[in-house]
Amino acid sequence: MSITSHTVFSISSYAYLAEGLLKHKGFEKGETEMQSFPDGESYHRIRTKVEGKSAVLIGGSSDDHATLELFDMACGLVQQGATALTMVIPYFGYSTMERSVKPGEIVKAKTRAILFSSIPRTSFGNRIVLFDLHTEGLPYYFDPAIRPLHIYCKPLVMEASKELYGGDFVLASTDAGRAKWVSSLANDMGVPAAFVYKRRIGGSETQLTGISADVKNRDVIIYDDMIRTGGSLIQAAKAYKDAGAKKISVITTHGIFTGNGLQRLRDCGLIEKVISTDTHPNAVRLQDAFLQIKSVAGLLADHLHETL
Repeated sequence: MSITSHTVFSISSYAYLAEGLLKHKGFEKGETEMQSFPDGESYHRIRTKVEGKSAVLIGGSSDDHATLELFDMACGLVQQGATALTMVIPYFGYSTMERSVKPGEIVKAKTRAILFSSIPRTSFGNRIVLFDLHTEGLPYYFDPAIRPLHIYCKPLVMEASKELYGGDFVLASTDAGRAKWVSSLANDMGVPAAFVYKRRIGGSETQLTGISADVKNRDVIIYDDMIRTGGSLIQAAKAYKDAGAKKISVITTHGIFTGNGLQRLRDCGLIEKVISTDTHPNAVRLQDAFLQIKSVAGLLADHLHETL
């Protein structure tokens, strides 16, 4: 399929990313009308004619309201005659609930995938674009007719790393769970990799038992795919600092910063700077000199042009 122009729509919380995508060639703005009623119901109207066109819809599943808004908008675009539908989900909520551990647990990552798979098909089919998933197996939860595209934000992470400390630093992870990804990225950049060993001592409590590499008198960049409260990140930063790290900064793809997560990172006194992409609205809403935002809009534009 070869389409030269795509009409871009978004749910309300992702309007900023739609505006970023529209700065690139081959995309035109789709107009919508949205309002909320006193009883909590929401109203959506697609004002731009999409019949026979390729529609790109940007929206996350960060909460139930965003999930339903994305579902409603996607269904509306198909009903209005879009020839192709690409749903861009920068942050896929419940990605950590990709499997059940206790009897009776509902695998929310799978139920969300089932919901999006039920959206009516366009004549050219439906696609879903995802970024830096917490688990590689999540795309397989979608119906086989859905064509998921998993975009890795490696170019942005590499760019941010060089901006922080040039080419002389240790790329680190918070634990061994992301060690393989971080090791691969460190190899691409020609820098050493490190991770901390953890031992679970009960419930949600863990204890650090060691570090895999020498970080003494070295600048350290910790990469974590998502930051929520920042607790495990602070724990890892303390371990690297205690091991002699000179300066520590953090790069994340999904800056969720639940509650006062960003403030906790700033106030811990261990971290010099945090760089996050704009895959989650929370990162964009925060205005703090401690936090730098890098947009995925350019990366998204390149992939859409290559694959559509």
